[in-house]
Amino acid sequence: FFLDKVSGLLGLLRFTVGPELVREVLLERGWEEYDEGEREEEDWNLYWRGSAFRTSEYHNLLPWQRLNHHPKTIGITRKDCLARNLRRMKAALGSSLYDFSPTVFILPNDYTRFLAEYNKLRLVRGPYWICKPVDLSRGRGIFIFEDIRDLAYDCSVIVQRYISNPLLISGYKFDLRIYVCVKSFHPLTVYIHQEGLVRFSTEKYNLSSLHNLYAHLTNTSINKFGPFYRTDKGKVGQGCKWTMSKFRHFLHSLDINELLLWQRISNIVTLTLLTIAPSVPSCPNCVELFGFDILIDAKFKPWLLEVNYSPALTLDCQADITVKKGLIGDLIDLMNYTAIDGLRERAYQKHRYKQPCFNTNHASHISIPVISQLKEPKLQRKRRGSKAQQTQTLPLLKPLRQVGDFIRTFPFNRATLKASQHKLDVTAIIQELHKLTGHQHSDKPVTYMHMTLVTERKNNNYIVTA
Repeated sequence: FFLDKVSGLLGLLRFTVGPELVREVLLERGWEEYDEGEREEEDWNLYWRGSAFRTSEYHNLLPWQRLNHHPKTIGITRKDCLARNLRRMKAALGSSLYDFSPTVFILPNDYTRFLAEYNKLRLVRGPYWICKPVDLSRGRGIFIFEDIRDLAYDCSVIVQRYISNPLLISGYKFDLRIYVCVKSFHPLTVYIHQEGLVRFSTEKYNLSSLHNLYAHLTNTSINKFGPFYRTDKGKVGQGCKWTMSKFRHFLHSLDINELLLWQRISNIVTLTLLTIAPSVPSCPNCVELFGFDILIDAKFKPWLLEVNYSPALTLDCQADITVKKGLIGDLIDLMNYTAIDGLRERAYQKHRYKQPCFNTNHASHISIPVISQLKEPKLQRKRRGSKAQQTQTLPLLKPLRQVGDFIRTFPFNRATLKASQHKLDVTAIIQELHKLTGHQHSDKPVTYMHMTLVTERKNNNYIVTA
């Protein structure tokens, strides 16, 4: 066994096809890789995989084991499911809060509705539309069109209003990859990592060339093969990524008050997760890392583009190395491992713990086997009656405010903490978010510390200038 240099855990990683970065970070921390041929089936601490787990794998979890996915989160990670859930919440709660996603249609089912909207707007210059397959990633199958005659598809797709006035840096389009960790859905506990990635297109934004993906898409998997990837591109520089720290420095150089922007992004994350939180089974031994893709328009309004399941952890450039290695280290720390979790095999053999840590009834109080006795030296204490077979309830403790660069963004006050501890009270949470947004709106459009943001418009393009 090897001790985790941070937590002191005797850690074993169970790893299937997944990002090599996770394996690398854990091995650097002193973890050992699980070998099925040499160890008991239950003798592992973390099972990491890129795809979803089977239901049986959740039901068989033991107290010292963690999985890197919560069950049933497809409601926000598949594009058509996300569209349906946001549409449902907008209909139920009004559009004042759920106004952060562009108008979207799911084809072929919504084709008639899309055609009606298209015909209503056809006399206006634009609007432009973007078509995306519902279950593909990395920019595959995406195209932008203005004329409906250019719309062709052979699978289920979403067609979305294209945000044609993006904020540009040196003429280049960009979006933000925000890393969000859901520590728990019951109670809902959300952290946003302060480091993230800014992903640029590699050719200048131009609405007259809709077919040029290097000008309109920000996916690294596309742009790293572009002809100008290694070319210096004004303030963007070489490549196609910045760290979020560099983006913040850029905002500061323009004397822009970024607090309102980040609060709006935090609200987008919370409101999106609320669309599925009540329906996700409770599984306290799981953690989920989502990649929220956010685009900022010329008026500094953030828009949700999509939510990524198992966001890419490949290292293509220095920005990736800086951001993602720290991200994974902080994620491991957020899992709350302690040295007691290293007593897996002896605990299993001594007490035969078989009660799962999975609750399909969505309860916030999770029953788990009593393991407090295992803290005593040599595990030699005698059983007192049947106490070793009893279960105990996890205490409802206020989650940590910060772990590494992960900042807790939900619950964000006592009211939302109370509203999330038992059965999720979406109405109460929405009321608190209304208070937040009302306070934001009272600040008038977008206010800045010392100056107003100036956007220079050239050929329908908006470029940040000081």
